[in-house]
Amino acid sequence: MELSVTLVAASRPEITAAVTRGAARLLGALGFAPLAEVTLPNGRRADLMALGPKGEIFIVEVKSGVEDFRTDQKWREYGPFCDAFAFAVAPEFPREILPDEPGLIVADGFGGAVLREAPATPLAAARRKSLTIAFGRLAALRAAGIAAEAL
Repeated sequence: MELSVTLVAASRPEITAAVTRGAARLLGALGFAPLAEVTLPNGRRADLMALGPKGEIFIVEVKSGVEDFRTDQKWREYGPFCDAFAFAVAPEFPREILPDEPGLIVADGFGGAVLREAPATPLAAARRKSLTIAFGRLAALRAAGIAAEAL
C-alpha cells in the first residue's frame, strides 16, 4: 500500500494568523495579557501588545515571510511605546535575515517558544502609566463588544 502526502501551502494571511495566535498563547503562558492589532499613539499598529504581571509592556511584530519583513520597517517606531520588543515568525522563516537586537519568538497556531529574549528598555513612568491606562480601557471596550483598536 502506497501512502500519498499532499502538502498545502499556507497563504500569507493564514501564516500571520497562526503565528499571531501562537505568540499570543505563549505570552499568556508567560504571564502576559496580550491584545492583537493595537494602534499606538504614533499611529502605528502593533500586531501584539501585552501587559506583564509587573506592568511591563511588550510589543511583538509578526512577520509572515521575507517580503513582509523587507517591505515593512515600521517596527523601528515601536520602541518608545514598550519595555521590550520581539519579532514572531513561523518555524520555516529564515531567521538569519532578522536583526540581532530584538527578541525572537518562533510560533505556529498552537504555541511558541522564545529563541532570544527581548532586551529590556524600561519606559519612563509617565508614559508607562498613560499606556497602561489606555491598554486597560482598550481591553475593557473589546471585552464589552465595543469596537476599539487605538490607545
